[in-house]
Amino acid sequence: MAQEHSPYRIGLVANRAHQDLPNSTLVQLLNGSKASITEVLKPHFSVVGRTMDSMKVYDLLTDYPDIERLPYGHDGGLMRLVARIVDPEPAKSLDAIIYLMDPVDPSSAFPEAIALKRQCVIHGKPFLSTLAGAREWIELEAMNLTGKTNPVLDPCFAYGSQGIALISHDAMKPEMLRLAEKHFELLDRFKVRYATGTTGGLLNELAKQMKGGKEGDGWVTACLSGPMGGDAQIADLVLDRRCSRILFLEDPHVARQHEADIQLLERAARVVTDFTSCNSDNKNADRWLALLSKRA
Repeated sequence: MAQEHSPYRIGLVANRAHQDLPNSTLVQLLNGSKASITEVLKPHFSVVGRTMDSMKVYDLLTDYPDIERLPYGHDGGLMRLVARIVDPEPAKSLDAIIYLMDPVDPSSAFPEAIALKRQCVIHGKPFLSTLAGAREWIELEAMNLTGKTNPVLDPCFAYGSQGIALISHDAMKPEMLRLAEKHFELLDRFKVRYATGTTGGLLNELAKQMKGGKEGDGWVTACLSGPMGGDAQIADLVLDRRCSRILFLEDPHVARQHEADIQLLERAARVVTDFTSCNSDNKNADRWLALLSKRA
């Protein structure tokens, strides 16, 4: 049964290209997930001004009672979302951010946009920047509460025809191995797995232990290391629609010489916004993989 009082508090914002047309990404998300939002999750929404304007124009979540309007972006709307993410008071803090980002919109590289994503990683909160990622998160959370699924979304969870990328910074490699071992059965269901450099080698060694030497050999298709271009190789796979999910365990406290390559991969996911999700939520990666397994 749907809960009476939801703990979910969601920040919502979309770039112009994702909200200015009758069939925009924002319209697809809120109309396609309307039942899960209004009948199951029942979240509080904090919506940046111009996105709220578009919701009114296209009658999105009409009469939904729990929507707070924030200022326009140029008046500090995104900055307010950053402050809400880090706020220690549960009544003010946000649990997730849906930021439908257009990779060629200059505002996606503004300091407040970068800070919003970074603080989500630091505080262990989902940063959902693609239609595929936001739609998946809403479906999984609703399924977890009710045990019911939306059959329209079944193709999104057909792992046997999909690819997944597993990427981790040095400090996060032990956690990636722990997650891969715990959720090996789920990851093994994917058509193909990709990883950069050292992470790929470690995962292939794990697969040999789990499946046996011959069967585990080449379990992961290993790309170059991140600094040597591995992120760019996976970005190419994303653009070719050969990789539909990215699990990126980031260490946000370490300066990274190949930051541009990391941003390239994330931007590639946003180019094919209806196809690929990029999950950088270290704190809840375990839960995400468990819910993916449950949804299957």
